[in-house]
Amino acid sequence: MSEVTEITSETETTPSPDLPPQWYALHVLSGQEKKVKESLERRAKTEEMGDLIREVVIPTERVSEVKRGKKIESERKLHPGYVYINMFLRDEEKKLVERTWYFVRETNGVIGFADGDNPQPIRASEVETMLGQMREREEKVLPKIAFNVGDKVKVGDGPFQNQEGLIEGVDMERGKLKVSVNMFGRSTSLELEYWQVDKT
Repeated sequence: MSEVTEITSETETTPSPDLPPQWYALHVLSGQEKKVKESLERRAKTEEMGDLIREVVIPTERVSEVKRGKKIESERKLHPGYVYINMFLRDEEKKLVERTWYFVRETNGVIGFADGDNPQPIRASEVETMLGQMREREEKVLPKIAFNVGDKVKVGDGPFQNQEGLIEGVDMERGKLKVSVNMFGRSTSLELEYWQVDKT
């Protein structure tokens, strides 16, 4: 168990201009990620801490599914129960800054820093990967359910609606499926989008 790092007093909260803010992972109550993010951003403004709290992020991706014959898009969290924050948490001597430490800990819905009472910043390479994934997934809509070759599916849209078939191919890049359905006693191959089928 790591010891709690010494916390600096509130009179020493101004970060050095040479000291970059760093990313930390916060463990939050599941289902309250958005509420925590909004609360941190709102309080950073009202308590004039914009220079100390730079950015709050919930990595998400857009997913689609068919409900009652309609395509519905929604957001899915990539890391449920976690929020990421770019902030000044340590001073030049690597001591925790009291003002930002308590600002985060006293936010409703925050359980604590992901790595306990001695939080360490996330490595720059990991942050780049995470932010890169977010940017990439903002542009693509993924199926809510993962499909595999051999899965049985039911067509939920188009002229073959309600026909059952088997997945013969999955094209992740284009978001397409090759589905074999039985029509008039013959096997017919269809190219469909993810959202046009449901698993049976």
